[in-house]
Amino acid sequence: MQDLRMLGGSATLLRILVSAFLAILFLQSGIDKVVDRRGNLEWLKGHFAKSPLAGIVPAMVTAIAILEIAAGALSAIGCVVIIFARDSTIAFYGAVISAIAIVALFFGQRMAKDYAGAAVLVPYFLLALSAIYLLAQH
Repeated sequence: MQDLRMLGGSATLLRILVSAFLAILFLQSGIDKVVDRRGNLEWLKGHFAKSPLAGIVPAMVTAIAILEIAAGALSAIGCVVIIFARDSTIAFYGAVISAIAIVALFFGQRMAKDYAGAAVLVPYFLLALSAIYLLAQH
């Protein structure tokens, strides 16, 4: 076991924590879109009612749910692989898909003119970008 106070140990700990965070964030959100699809669709149809995206809300919910579940699953599997094999490849791809999902969510918020909602996504995006950088390091 690495000494977590040493540079290599602390970098491994950061990789584990960022992967766990992205896994929790995206698995919860993606699974919620599947389990409560009707509720999500109802809310989002109202949210996008006055935007150019109003007619494609069901397709958007499906697409973002797939992205979020993929990001969360890869991050969760990657977290376990980092712990047991010290390989961050799978977690890296989870972070990349996480960033793509956040860009998609940001686009939707901006199209709906929900600027406050879009602003809330910025810290998550910065975390995903940091995760990509951190997880690319070996």
